Amino acid sequence: MELLFWSCFVGGAMFTLISTLFGDLLGGWLEGVFDSLSADFLKPIISASAITTFGGSGILLSRYTNINSIATLIISILIALLLSVIIYFAYVKPMENSENSVGFSNSELPGKLGEVTVPIPSNGYGEVMIKMVSGNTLHIASSWDGRDIPVGTLIVVVNTQDGVVQVSELYEKDESNT
Repeated sequence: MELLFWSCFVGGAMFTLISTLFGDLLGGWLEGVFDSLSADFLKPIISASAITTFGGSGILLSRYTNINSIATLIISILIALLLSVIIYFAYVKPMENSENSVGFSNSELPGKLGEVTVPIPSNGYGEVMIKMVSGNTLHIASSWDGRDIPVGTLIVVVNTQDGVVQVSELYEKDESNT
């Protein structure tokens, strides 16, 4: 029984070492081979950790406890399953959802702040720079409220229509004091 535990432990450790050193190279060669086994719980990180944990816990239980072989096997399986579930929910699942994208949708633009880079006439088009997570983006813009908007004016996007952002001045000029 101890040979099974040592085999699983060493095999899992070797898989971890090989995938760490040559993961990108092997991933390119094997891309698409295991697509039919794409269930979340069969991901290599979870499978390898389960096999390694099974082997390691089996070695420790057989050496340092007086539990019989069948009980050691069952407890080792339970420990491996428990650790795999913890790894899945604590690491794998959150990492799948944490992908960042530099893309954006026009539906995300309303409410964003920016600055006029090319003056916007009251009934024409200009250009605005809008600060996004991925950096600054330039957009063709028109005045939402039909006013001229000069270069350097801070704006807020009100709407998007046919690829053109409709903007309004963020702070209106107080013309009573001039």
